Order: sequence, then C-alpha cells, then structure tokens
Amino acid sequence: MGILDGIVEWIAEQIMYGLDLINTSVLGALGCDMSVFLRYFPAARTMYESLVALAIGLILLLWVWNLFKNFGLGTGFEAEDPIKLSIRSVLFILLAYYSDQIVDIALTIGGTPYSWIMNAALPSLDFASFNSVLLTIIGVCANGGVALIVLILLLVLAWNYLKLLCEAAERYVLLGVLVFTAPVAFAMGASQSTSNIFKSWCRMFAGQLFLLVMNAWCLRLFVSMVGAFIANPLSL
Repeated sequence: MGILDGIVEWIAEQIMYGLDLINTSVLGALGCDMSVFLRYFPAARTMYESLVALAIGLILLLWVWNLFKNFGLGTGFEAEDPIKLSIRSVLFILLAYYSDQIVDIALTIGGTPYSWIMNAALPSLDFASFNSVLLTIIGVCANGGVALIVLILLLVLAWNYLKLLCEAAERYVLLGVLVFTAPVAFAMGASQSTSNIFKSWCRMFAGQLFLLVMNAWCLRLFVSMVGAFIANPLSL
C-alpha cells in the first residue's frame, strides 16, 4: 500500500496545485470592469458603434410607424399619443446614444460592493496546504487507504469549486453581452408595444450584477473556510 499511497498523494497534490492556478486566474479576471471582456472579445467594441446606429434607426422607425398608426384609429388600430410618443422617442434616442456612459455608472455602482468583498482581509487560499492538513488529520484516524480517501474528498471539493468558478465566469461573460448590446435594449423602450423587452433587459442586467456580487461573496466564504481550516484544523 505504500506505493499506492504515494501515487494517490502525488495525484492529489497536482489537483490542488491546478486549483491554485485556476483560482488565481479566474478571480483576477472577474469583476464589473469590462476590460477583461474586451481583451478576449475585442470585436465587441468595434460592433458597439454599429449597434448604436441600429438602435437609433429602430427608434426612428418605431416613431414613424406609430405616428402613421394614428391615421388608422377609425379602422380599429391602436396608437399612442403623438406628443408623448415624440417625447419618448427623443428621450430614448439620447439614452441609446449615451448608453455606454449609463451602463458604466451602473457597473461602477455594482462594482463597489464587489470590490469590498474581493478586497476583504481573509486568509490566503493555498490548496496545497489544505491537502497537507487533510492528510495529517485523517492519517491520525485511519490507516492503509487514507490517501485514497483524501483523493476522493479532494476530487469532490475540486469539482464543486470549479463549478462555482465556471458559474462566476459565465455570469461575467453574460454581463458583458448585456453591456455591449445595451443600445438595442434602450431602443425597445421607445414604444409601448416593445417596452416590455426593455424592462426585461433592465431586470436581467440588474440580476446579473447582483448574482456576480453573490458569486464573489460565495467564493470569498470558501476562501475563508479553507484558510481557517488550515490555520486551526483541530478547532473545526
């Protein structure tokens, strides 16, 4: 069993070193700043100007279409008040044109609690040390297949932690998509018939910001748990 224990322990150490690398890379990339998103998807900035032009064109099209619908009121068509429609269209043209600045303000507001969570003073996360502590504790209580038990525990731990990291990365990418398609979403608010699309986008954008902050909170909780376990293993 000595050779088997050594092989299993070596595999466990490699898993933990890999988690250290992935953890550092992902946590460094996540946040409410879109600079990392643009680094990996540079075309988003180039296509953003096209989406702004498309949004303004859609607003003008909806504006003209709803104005013409007023001529068919006697035939059963429903139309918006021309004055309210015009004010609303001009307002959303401005919102679509300055959507990048509006979204940046929202990201700054959402990024503030995110920064507080990520910059909180917590014990450093060292999976290799966590692995050593597990081996020491279980080694006191069991014999023979200790390393195999530790490997199974570490695989379960690594898999669930990787899923949490992947979910956080997915939230960040989806947030980036919502940010750079914001002009089209603002265009949908120019008409009452399409305003539900704009409201849904607002709810989704706010929800993704909130979930990204909650993902960071969960990750930091995990970091504090591992750090406390390494510092005082017998007290847990």
